[in-house]
Amino acid sequence: MADIPDRPPLPRLKLNDGNSIPMLGYGTGTAWYKKGDESKLDQACIDGVKTAMKVGYYHLDGAEVYKTETELGTAIKESGVSRDKLFVTTKVITNVADIHSAIDTSLKKLQLDYVDLYLIHSPFFADGGKNEVKLQEAWKAMEDVQASGKAKSIGVSNFLPQHFDAIMKTARVTPAMNQIEFHPYLQHPQLLNYHKKHNIATAAYAPLSAATKAKPGPCDDILSSLATKYGVSENEISLRWCIEQDIVAITTSSKEQRMSDMLRVATFKLTPKEIKEIGDLGSQKHFRGFWTHIFKEDDRS
Repeated sequence: MADIPDRPPLPRLKLNDGNSIPMLGYGTGTAWYKKGDESKLDQACIDGVKTAMKVGYYHLDGAEVYKTETELGTAIKESGVSRDKLFVTTKVITNVADIHSAIDTSLKKLQLDYVDLYLIHSPFFADGGKNEVKLQEAWKAMEDVQASGKAKSIGVSNFLPQHFDAIMKTARVTPAMNQIEFHPYLQHPQLLNYHKKHNIATAAYAPLSAATKAKPGPCDDILSSLATKYGVSENEISLRWCIEQDIVAITTSSKEQRMSDMLRVATFKLTPKEIKEIGDLGSQKHFRGFWTHIFKEDDRS
């Protein structure tokens, strides 16, 4: 079992609706994504989420398309952690044509009365993101879900400025968050400026890419030297780089020691010069790990 030292609490980010979100989340996609029959419970996933909560992750990130909402709900129930201590996210895409039913199905699997954050998983269901009416209808349904109390906050994932522009023509509620692939090799400067202008929070999935699957690259040396300087791993440097920019980081692991280690992000801070250096070096390379069938190879949007 991993040694779980006392650590400062994880920072939280205030959203535009007044709610706040822990800036490090434990994800149930990627490593836990279920390719087969959803009804077959993945005990390893349940155990992984329970371990994550045990070591100190209370922000849990799921999605209907991962097919692990039942595992996430089972882990929450078996953990004994009080609901008010948790921040639970799930996302809709498979049943985005009927969001009112989709949230009920997700809540039943999660064994919860509400989620803290409910996201449209991508805009591409709407004729590749080009059908404004479909996007607007989906967002109206999300607003209804929030009004019903079944989601405290609502937002999106993988949206670009044109998708926001479409829904904002008819929206009553501005999305609280956009969860995107974000790391030194995919920094989305124009999109992040749009988020800041409209007070939309950013969350990063695949934040470890520069230290893992995107190696080798121009950030290798700086990540290594900073890891040595702060006595942490390159993964923690990658996570802290997000957090320092007010970007919520979503990560995962099946290994208890690694889960515990990543919580060390609360114990150190990068200097402004170090944050800029990682960003400047990262801009020299482009890497996208997801949605590569949607974007051209050199598209950094």
